[in-house]
Amino acid sequence: MALRYESVRTASWRPVSPDASHIARYRALPFPEQWRDALLDLCNVGREKHWETVPTWRIDQVMQAFAPDLLVRPRPSQYRGEGPGFWLYAPHACPDPLPGPALQGLLGAWLRDLRPEPEHRSRVAEVRALFQEEPPHWEEDVAVELLRCPTTAGGTAAPDARHFQLTTDWLARRILSLEPYDFGAGRLHFRAMPRGPQDQGAELVSQALPHDAQRGTEWYSVVLNITLQTVPFDPLPRFHLHTHIRRYATRTGAKSGRLHLPFGRRTTVLLRPRVPWLPGAPLSERFAVARLAWLQGNHDWVGGGPAGMLRNVSLTESFPDAEALLTAPAEWLQDDMRAAVVHSTAMGSHEVGVGLMSDQRSAITEWAEKALPEEMCPSPALVRTRLSGSTPANPRQDPSNPAKKAEANLRRAEARRKGTAFALGDLTSEAAPDEIPVLETRLLWQTPVMRDTAIAALIAHLDLKGDGGAPETPTAYDTDPVVLEWQMPELVVRLRCVKLPRILGGDLPLPEGVRHSRDAVTSALGVRRAQTADFVKGDGVLSTPELALVELDRAKDFSSSAHDPKFALRLGCADARVLTQFLAVPKKVKGYNSEKNAEFRAAKAWDDGLRQLGVRVHPEHSLGHQLPPDLRYLAIWMVRKNARSRTRWAGHVPVAVLVTPQPSGEGSARVQGWDEETRAWVPYPVMLLRLTRRAEVPHRVVPVPRGGEEPARLPSWWSDMAEQRRAAEEWLEKVLRSVRGAPTALLAHGQNMRSHWTWLQDGKVVTDKFRGGHAPARRLDPDLRIIRVRSARGRETPQWWGLNPDPDRANGLPAHLWTDPSTPPAEARVFWSTTPKAQTFKLSVAADKLAPRVNTKGKLTIDTGEAAWNPGLVELAVVGCHPQDGDVPEALALAVHQLRQAPDLPDALSLPLPLHLAGLSQEYVLPTRADEDSAAETDQTADTNPDVAAAPGLARVPEPAESDEQLSLFESAAGATEV
Repeated sequence: MALRYESVRTASWRPVSPDASHIARYRALPFPEQWRDALLDLCNVGREKHWETVPTWRIDQVMQAFAPDLLVRPRPSQYRGEGPGFWLYAPHACPDPLPGPALQGLLGAWLRDLRPEPEHRSRVAEVRALFQEEPPHWEEDVAVELLRCPTTAGGTAAPDARHFQLTTDWLARRILSLEPYDFGAGRLHFRAMPRGPQDQGAELVSQALPHDAQRGTEWYSVVLNITLQTVPFDPLPRFHLHTHIRRYATRTGAKSGRLHLPFGRRTTVLLRPRVPWLPGAPLSERFAVARLAWLQGNHDWVGGGPAGMLRNVSLTESFPDAEALLTAPAEWLQDDMRAAVVHSTAMGSHEVGVGLMSDQRSAITEWAEKALPEEMCPSPALVRTRLSGSTPANPRQDPSNPAKKAEANLRRAEARRKGTAFALGDLTSEAAPDEIPVLETRLLWQTPVMRDTAIAALIAHLDLKGDGGAPETPTAYDTDPVVLEWQMPELVVRLRCVKLPRILGGDLPLPEGVRHSRDAVTSALGVRRAQTADFVKGDGVLSTPELALVELDRAKDFSSSAHDPKFALRLGCADARVLTQFLAVPKKVKGYNSEKNAEFRAAKAWDDGLRQLGVRVHPEHSLGHQLPPDLRYLAIWMVRKNARSRTRWAGHVPVAVLVTPQPSGEGSARVQGWDEETRAWVPYPVMLLRLTRRAEVPHRVVPVPRGGEEPARLPSWWSDMAEQRRAAEEWLEKVLRSVRGAPTALLAHGQNMRSHWTWLQDGKVVTDKFRGGHAPARRLDPDLRIIRVRSARGRETPQWWGLNPDPDRANGLPAHLWTDPSTPPAEARVFWSTTPKAQTFKLSVAADKLAPRVNTKGKLTIDTGEAAWNPGLVELAVVGCHPQDGDVPEALALAVHQLRQAPDLPDALSLPLPLHLAGLSQEYVLPTRADEDSAAETDQTADTNPDVAAAPGLARVPEPAESDEQLSLFESAAGATEV
């Protein structure tokens, strides 16, 4: 019998009361605003495109390398209404991290770096003379309140902007003062990382630990991240402690003799100089950081590295040579971590598994909590919801008895056929009521092995009878299209098998070995898109959407990411009204074998393909009359069209999906999408196809100045975002008007939507109100409820574990809906959803990544090489409902929790099903693989990185507990993970 957990703990701390206070004292340096005009003139002289603010990112980067004890704050922004503030902070008790001569040398080097052209030397000298006349002055005793903060109109804590860096750094320093963490086979000694204006919170990294693997010794560290977060309607801020593993790259190639760092990729390097690099500066106990890349034909530090800006400054010790580091990374790492190259997925495999499991994570958190001051305490353990029934009324059945298991599989296949027939009925509304729907599918195959595997998988997935009229000889597939057909009581399934020509499945027509402009890539995509559409239209334009399974190589099998034809194939098929699901060509190469799981991948491909037709078994809530009758679910999602480096911000495409459960009792639901052109709800697959019209990224044209005119300025990020928000909120108003008259629960993913619908932000939202623009918040429409969903992305929800009632047993990962016992039940609006580990991840919750352990069979085992995955904690905030009319916020949250448990999927979803469907629609807007950046292993899957190109949190497995690569220290960059 499964252990019943009554509560779960989170790695989260908070002040003991709203009045808790701690004053810290700092040395602080204000940004010298008196230099602003002179600096802007220097930056903009002779340039057509003017800077609007002084670019400080390069000197910020140098300070993180050469003065890592400094906390570098972002420049105050006039657009946010911020007044003058401090640029650099250092705790008052620390030695002066940047003495006057060193600071003057840095500033002079920065000026030369801003305008290195020979013709501007005199201008640089003039500005430098201004610096010397009015040098910056440190304020020696700046008092900062680190805990107490005001609240918003909605009752949510509103921390000062400085708290996100200063308070987390204060807590990190307290942890560093503890005795090292004893893990049984050794002790962890942590050092702090430097933090710049784009970094979230504080970070501590342990010494490098060895792991004796099959290919030799691999190295890794334990990493602690402390971030400041808020919870809606709670006056106390939260401090989250995230623990994870960081791996280091030490394995050089047999032929190249260096680390494998693909063209255009970057990776972070941790640095520990033996003496201070800057003359006169103290030696810091913190790591320094810089970034390596392969750009312009060779490997070098990004932007020349910190030392590149200081090329005219004499350093006490030479900055590490990039080539020397890449050819002998293990030597640098083993020399007291003088330099440690962070491993990334682009570098190949690593024999240390990512992640920490729940019991070890709870032990590290318990150790760190010894550093909490008396003004702080751990957040209360969450307890089970008062409502019973955490699972939906139609839960997935997985009996262990073989006969019953086979019977359950047959029932699932029958439910899929019925769901497919129901979805097709929406697409062919003009058909006669007694006419059996026809599922038209295509298989665009490249290898006979995957062709036969995909056919068998379709038969098994829908429990089709017979072989569909397969030809007697397999060679018949090679010459002409082969059509297979199955007649079932619910529907007819027709599969057209066509070999994909190499001209369509091969590289896009682009030169190799060079960086391609967006114009060149767009042109090549357009050519392949037209070729694909012509090929698919060979049988004529279709009246209803079809589904095609396309066998295609992995992204890394093409010459480069720019050569990947996947997005062109998707757009071309969509032009022919064919939806697409891709399936990797089976291969067996060193470190990769997709042949062994070909059957599983084919089955998942058909399941994902049918999902695009709107086929899903809907989780039916078990709450009866506690919810409004005939409640519908409206999910909204913001697809961001990534223009990459050609602009500084992305475009946006809002998507809305409406899921209307049917009263059949079989999990049927009508899935529709909002069509902006017709301003009407259309079947989900029709919406997907129409989204491709919005796939192209427009060029941003800056007019050339005419004689006597001022040079053109790039549009402000702030003004552009304001326009995007206005358009998104107008779109939302139209969508909401269309659903009036029937009870509707609006689901929005906080991290995805709040940048465009600002009402979702913790600092803006008020219970039971609605605001869609600049107008004041108004009363919620009678039929509308709003639930904001927030995932672990950006570490916004804490790591968690179940509190085992037996203190001698490991803390596990129970599934349920949880609530904060410190909030009165009648006032509770925020709840937390947890789901079990994915079935494919068998690692014990007691796994130890640091030392051998004795397993349940009494044998000694080592878990260091195993990947540790934990389901993320999902926050459900019922921000709008009608308690006066009988609405129960807890019941609404439980219904959304049940929506994560689709009966036709083996594992729980990271997000509720309607949001899952809305997020996946961006596959038809974004070239997800072309924008993929595998150089960073992120803390979660794609969803680690804020607002990236791939749908965050939509994998059917829980998010990984952690990763190697921190978010970029100098830029917002993120990778998309393709399942």
